[in-house]
Amino acid sequence: MTCGHDHHTPAGPILGIRPPSGLAGDMLAAGLLGLAGTAPGELNDILAVLNIGHLAGPVALVEKMVNQISGLSLKADLPVEHEHRNLRDVEAFLAATALSEKARLLAIRTFRLLAEAEGEVHGRRPEDIHFHEVGALDSLLDIGLAALLLDRLAPGRFICGPLPLRDGTISCRHGLLPAPAPAVLKMLPGVAVTALAGFGETVTPTALAFLKSAGAEFGPWPDMTVERQALAYGTKIFTDVPNGAIFALGRALNL
Repeated sequence: MTCGHDHHTPAGPILGIRPPSGLAGDMLAAGLLGLAGTAPGELNDILAVLNIGHLAGPVALVEKMVNQISGLSLKADLPVEHEHRNLRDVEAFLAATALSEKARLLAIRTFRLLAEAEGEVHGRRPEDIHFHEVGALDSLLDIGLAALLLDRLAPGRFICGPLPLRDGTISCRHGLLPAPAPAVLKMLPGVAVTALAGFGETVTPTALAFLKSAGAEFGPWPDMTVERQALAYGTKIFTDVPNGAIFALGRALNL
C-alpha cells in the first residue's frame, strides 16, 4: 500500500474513490462525469472529443436507483463488433480523437498495461495480443472518457480505497476462469485489496489498468475538504453488499 502522507500541499485537488462493491470502467467514467458536473444533455460535446459521433445517440449519463438510492450510471447501447483490435489499432483509434496529449497518453498506457497483463497470461508479446472484451468499443469509450475527465480535473493526488475481491469463477470467451480474472491477478502487485463476502468478479481488468496507469495510490480516505461528490453504479448489481463507488474531489486539509 502506498502511504502518500507528507507535509506538502498537492499542486491540484485531491481525487478520492471508495469502491465498496468493486470497480469497472463504466463506473470510473460515470463517477468522473459526475465530479466534472456533466449533465446528461451535455455528454455529446464530450463524446465529440473522442471522435465517436456516430455513437453519441446510444451513450448517455443517466440516473440509476439501487435500493432506493440515486446514483449515476453510463448507459451505452453500442454496436456489437466482430473485429479484434491490437495495440496498434487502439493507438490509431486514440490518435484520431481530439484528446489532449496527456489524456491520449494515459489511455494508451492503460491499454498497454492491459496488453502486457494479457500477454503474460497467454504467453505472448503485448503487441500480439488481440483485445476481445477489453478491445470492444465500450472499453475504448470508458477509458477514453476517464482519461479525458481525469485530465480536466487535474488532481494533485488520486487515492482509491482497497479493492474488494471475491473468490469464485468468471465466465468469458476462454471458458470458466477463477476470480479474480487472470489479467487482474497479474496487475495486483502493489495494490491494496480487501475481502468481500460472496463469489464472482468485482474488479475488471479495464478499471485496474486505468487506476495503475493514472498513478492512483491505494489507502484510506485522505485528509481533505470535499467540494464535489458523486455516487456511480455499474451494470452489475450485487444483492448482498453495498453497491456503487463513491467519488470525491476536494482540497487538502491543512492540519
